[in-house]
Amino acid sequence: MGLILNNVDLVYSGVIQVLRSVNLEIPDGQMVVLLGSNGAGKTTTLRAISGLLHADLGKVTAGRILLDDEDITNGDPTDIFAKGIVQVLEGRKVLEHLTVEQNLMVGAHLRKDHAGIREDREKVFHYFPRLTDLLKRTAGFLSGGEMQMLLIGRAMMARPRILMLDEPSMGLAPILIQQLFEVIGQIKRDEGLTIFLVEQNAHAAIGQCDYGYVMDNGRIVLHGTRDQLQNNQDVKEFYLGFTGEENRRNFRDVKHYRRRKRWLG
Repeated sequence: MGLILNNVDLVYSGVIQVLRSVNLEIPDGQMVVLLGSNGAGKTTTLRAISGLLHADLGKVTAGRILLDDEDITNGDPTDIFAKGIVQVLEGRKVLEHLTVEQNLMVGAHLRKDHAGIREDREKVFHYFPRLTDLLKRTAGFLSGGEMQMLLIGRAMMARPRILMLDEPSMGLAPILIQQLFEVIGQIKRDEGLTIFLVEQNAHAAIGQCDYGYVMDNGRIVLHGTRDQLQNNQDVKEFYLGFTGEENRRNFRDVKHYRRRKRWLG
């Protein structure tokens, strides 16, 4: 089955509505991407699923979030984590004063299956061999790309059922972005892992996804398969950068107005 958001509204501080009737589905074993500009509500969608709303006084006020028909709406984040939903936060939040090895083991802190932990540790090294050279390095001294590898590796140590990644490409060089998404795609294929990916880098994300959604102003305005998104004229124009030569001069000035006119008007 999988994870479903059904007509979800979300409000911060009781007055600021951020999500509006959001419907999306993340089937088991698929990679689903959520695209959108800054402030569209993408990170809030992840936090609604993982339960990380309380610090910001956020609450789902309508609709339901279902994991295999179990209602996890406004659930406790520890309970949701224990059910296998693991979120990698944006901003490369490693535990800076711990070593790479210690960071990895933090990911397995709820597990008691020592043989399985060792097995998953080797899987992390298989996908991110660079980490084997950095085990004793203090995490705060890693490069941005190395930190992102560590964060995904740490999440894998929890043996997630659904891995949620928030802007993993942020601040990385293009060659590192390409390599990172290739590894994410390989993990999904090899492990059968369900991945929900929030991204602004549409080129990298759509190339690896099975299905995608586009969010604007807290609403889902478009969705489709990888091929449908890649061939959609609005996605090509607003996210993949394909526009006619005659439109190039004024594209930056008018694209936001035109997007809202097409999708919301």
